[in-house]
Amino acid sequence: MTEVLARAPAAVERGPLPDYDPPAETPAAARIQPAFDTSEGQRDSQGRLVFGDHPEFRPNLTPKQVIRAGSFGGIYFNPVGGKPGILGKRVEVSHEEFPADWFAGLPKKQYAARIYTFSTNKYGVKAGQDQAFWEDKGWIDKQDPRGWFQWYCRFYQGRRSADDARQISRWKGVVGDKGRWVRALCNKIVATNKRWNDASVSPVIRQTLLHWAFELTEDEFDRMRRQL
Repeated sequence: MTEVLARAPAAVERGPLPDYDPPAETPAAARIQPAFDTSEGQRDSQGRLVFGDHPEFRPNLTPKQVIRAGSFGGIYFNPVGGKPGILGKRVEVSHEEFPADWFAGLPKKQYAARIYTFSTNKYGVKAGQDQAFWEDKGWIDKQDPRGWFQWYCRFYQGRRSADDARQISRWKGVVGDKGRWVRALCNKIVATNKRWNDASVSPVIRQTLLHWAFELTEDEFDRMRRQL
């Protein structure tokens, strides 16, 4: 069999980076207290989590870190939390399925509240759609009726399923190298000439990324800025 060598791609000329000369420090009132902590999980040199069977999936927050940071308005693990879906009033979800230390010391309103509360979220804003919207869009698989984060919690705990490729693809569309929301955040940071950790820049996008197990770091911002 004749081996065909691929032709090296032509070099792509990139224009200059967008003007960006932010303040030396972020004002204390706007500075993010990161949920990002590399002490948990196996991680690569960039601090992203490593899953040997799915190297393309590289979040930088564990489920525990997402929960403890303040997410989903506090309703995620309540079967009737938030507005009801179109498939029924109750959703099969329970915090008791997962390690107790994920929730240790947290008030129940932070993870199993009945009513969505903005102030529970890390960035103090509403982010994301409700259960009915997810179901109507066909994004819900019956094995994980609460959605992507329920899938991630189970995946992180070792479960593997036929739905993994779809859910990882969804994550990549939000947070991956070409993810629309992480790129949007970086664009806004550059446009406002503020630092990467200034929470006054797009708190809704930051909260959305948190729900997808990702928090922007300085290294990630610098890398992404070169791709804008």
